[in-house]
Amino acid sequence: MQFGVMVATKIDDWQLLKEAEDLGYDRAWIPDSQMLWSDCYATLALVAHNTSRIHIGTGVSIPGVRLAPVTAHSIASIGRIAPGRVFLGIGTGHTAMRVMGMEPMRVPDFREYLRVVRTLLKGEEVEYTHNGVTRAVRFLHQDLEFIDLRNPIPIYVAANGPLALRAAAEHGDGLISVYTDHATCIREPLRTVQEHAVRKGRTLPTPFHTATVTTAVVLQPGEKLTSDRVIDECGSQVMCAVHFFYEIYQHTKKEEVIPPAFANIWEPYCAHVKAMKTPEEKRYLQIHNGHCTFMMPDERRFVTPEAIRATTIVGEPDDVIDQIRQGERMGLREVTLLPPRQYARKVFRDFATQVMKRY
Repeated sequence: MQFGVMVATKIDDWQLLKEAEDLGYDRAWIPDSQMLWSDCYATLALVAHNTSRIHIGTGVSIPGVRLAPVTAHSIASIGRIAPGRVFLGIGTGHTAMRVMGMEPMRVPDFREYLRVVRTLLKGEEVEYTHNGVTRAVRFLHQDLEFIDLRNPIPIYVAANGPLALRAAAEHGDGLISVYTDHATCIREPLRTVQEHAVRKGRTLPTPFHTATVTTAVVLQPGEKLTSDRVIDECGSQVMCAVHFFYEIYQHTKKEEVIPPAFANIWEPYCAHVKAMKTPEEKRYLQIHNGHCTFMMPDERRFVTPEAIRATTIVGEPDDVIDQIRQGERMGLREVTLLPPRQYARKVFRDFATQVMKRY
């Protein structure tokens, strides 16, 4: 089992990732969301220059805001600073696109995007289509090493739905998913990926990396999930999941997408959104305010014990370890923590000292 950290990308707070390296974490994921945070690749450059062991990459890169050759070029440029310890996490762009009122990239376009990026990172020529024009492209001057293509850069695909999972099966070296429960976030998606890879005649790399994004709260003896401390340290992650499923529900109108753990808060949350003062056509600007960065005070009431258990890893140290081992038995290879920015240092330290050192 490996352990990773993910933080709201703030370019002048790169030291937080160096601290994570010193605490023993294996990976640092830097999110790419242009309307929320600092630029992920600029931040990655600082982290790469100031670390020596921890593996670093995007968590996750957004194809809808960058051309495929640009993404390949950007991550390979980071590879020049940290050769052999760079990865590309990439997804269709749920929040980064929706926070602009736009849709994530369509999965067929995403699959093509992945094909182009993967081929370019191999140092090979590929047919690339832009604005309806298809041309052969490849990186020139490879012998001068403006970018690093000598060391493989694995691609970890963020996927939850069946179509995105097929894209991961065809072009991914690993899978990252949103944490709900171990069966939903790892066992079932991994089975889908493996089955589709077989149908496509592809042998998945060994190991095929699997990671889940969540956060963890290590409880003190007798501490309850209703304590202010617990809600403070995991509230933004819980609400990130609520926002995610709300957006999915709005676009599908399928009741089955609503997690059972949200049953008691679903109607009150929908009423909360409906009562927002932001005009409906701009409401996406308010829905995603605070996304994975801080918890909006008026959303605190939705962070219930049921929602906490469903979206985070929480318990006293032995219980947290048991939950992680259960995930490992189902195929999970990395737990990635994304706490609210204000509490990130404390959460990373608590988890490292009370869980990682005993795992």
